[in-house]
Amino acid sequence: MTIEKTSTKYEKPIPLKTPDNQPYWDAADNHELAIQCCGDCQQAIHPPGPACPHCGSPTLEWMNYGNDITGEIYSFVMTYVPMLPGFQHDLPTIIAQVAVDQVEGVQITANIINAKPEDIAIGKAVKMTWLDITEDRALPQWELIG
Repeated sequence: MTIEKTSTKYEKPIPLKTPDNQPYWDAADNHELAIQCCGDCQQAIHPPGPACPHCGSPTLEWMNYGNDITGEIYSFVMTYVPMLPGFQHDLPTIIAQVAVDQVEGVQITANIINAKPEDIAIGKAVKMTWLDITEDRALPQWELIG
């Protein structure tokens, strides 16, 4: 008896790695969160860029916060219409801006998965999880706590 391996192709856009964000996505691929920080004013920077938006310094560092990441929903939207190819299977899509507990001043936008729309509210606690979309790529996502 022959067993065939089936796989589903990931249909959604895959975020591109750039010189500014590569450490963020490399960490995500390892199911960890890395955030850019200014070497001069010590402010966290997200999304990452070529210079600090707070003081203008090009002296940037990366801090790894591991994989136990929590936060609070700051804002969210729900869409019942797929805005990009591949999202038609995930409706409604819940996209949240989450204030990260471990990094003051940082908010990360990602989908909330495995949740009912009626359970989503500003102020709800969430934890970061990673969705493996290819053999070597993972996307940060959020899940409700409790």
